[in-house]
Amino acid sequence: MEGEAMKEEKQKHSCVDCGTQNCKFQNRTYPEFCPTTHLRDEDMQWALERYEEERNHDIMVASAEVEYEGYCQWTRVQEIMEFACKIGARRIGIANCIGLIREARIFARILQANGFEAYAVICKVAGKPKSSLGIPKECESIGAAMCNPILQARLLNEAHTDLNVVIGLCVGHDSLFYKYSEAYATTLVTKDRVTGNNPAAALYTAESYYKKKFHLDR
Repeated sequence: MEGEAMKEEKQKHSCVDCGTQNCKFQNRTYPEFCPTTHLRDEDMQWALERYEEERNHDIMVASAEVEYEGYCQWTRVQEIMEFACKIGARRIGIANCIGLIREARIFARILQANGFEAYAVICKVAGKPKSSLGIPKECESIGAAMCNPILQARLLNEAHTDLNVVIGLCVGHDSLFYKYSEAYATTLVTKDRVTGNNPAAALYTAESYYKKKFHLDR
């Protein structure tokens, strides 16, 4: 019985299995498994109601305007500044990896030159040893101090930042930061030490150079 349930779960299709992408159009055909055609009214209503909550509506409108106005013209750095202007965010928090302190400094200078206030908290804030939290001692061989994304979020919350920007936090650490950040948060840099912080490169080469590494040759 358990095996059948697992088999059924494995066979469940989602949007990555779709070949039409017709959800961006009206009155088109959709695959049999399409979430759009199987959408429950209460789920759609729930989402629409959330867009009217607090600042969510302003965020949605500003996001759409930035996408439209800067489409294929603005870098993400500029998009973040334009977005911040539209939502009235002046104090920008930066949660950065210590390995990307140079990038964080440059971004802070750009913000300040454009009339924003920049306030950063680095990932190693407080300098606590990894082993003090129960992290295996061997993990300290690549750096003794633990990353502290929850404290990063708390300190930016206490600084009353209007918008927080993540620069290179580790996988998982960024998840904790997003969870505890009181301000809306966006990402400027996603860290990938192997690809020079261009994680999409692994996807672009997944069917060629990285095919065996990702087991796509099976």
